[in-house]
Amino acid sequence: MAARARVHLGPALLAVIALGGCSLIRRPPPQAPVTAPLTTPAPSGDARGEEIAATAAGLLGAPYEFGGADAGGFDCSGLALYVYAHAGIAIPRTAREQQRAAQAVPLSKLAPGDLVFFAFGRGGVDHVGVYLGHGQFVHAPHRGVAVSVGDLANEYFAHHLVNGGRFSASAASVP
Repeated sequence: MAARARVHLGPALLAVIALGGCSLIRRPPPQAPVTAPLTTPAPSGDARGEEIAATAAGLLGAPYEFGGADAGGFDCSGLALYVYAHAGIAIPRTAREQQRAAQAVPLSKLAPGDLVFFAFGRGGVDHVGVYLGHGQFVHAPHRGVAVSVGDLANEYFAHHLVNGGRFSASAASVP
């Protein structure tokens, strides 16, 4: 009977790990939490990108909620989903799906509103943030830490950074 229980737990455990994303990232080394952007979103000339970045910055301090995608609480990909939907752009739900669907952007060409993708685990991309400009991004780190600002110059984030991505205004519109 115990062997049967393990068989049923295997797929469930894999599902939790796959959906865990942001909640499973290791915590970065202690540093002062930043709940307000150190700078305002950098002007990029792209009004929609600036709107996305400003919406993300306006959510600083919102609680982390696994699976959350509204002002009641966010996980990392739910935050990206929410700010893009607010700008009228539909994007996939998970960080990995978002990274696969986005147009890759070289880090030197990141603009406000772009997404930055990280791999903290061994399974590839599992965390996403919304780029503000000046090396800063807004993200929902993990349980117990509110939506906050991260810095790409921070060694911890720089080590896990995979790439940047962009969804154009011509992406599917949110109904």
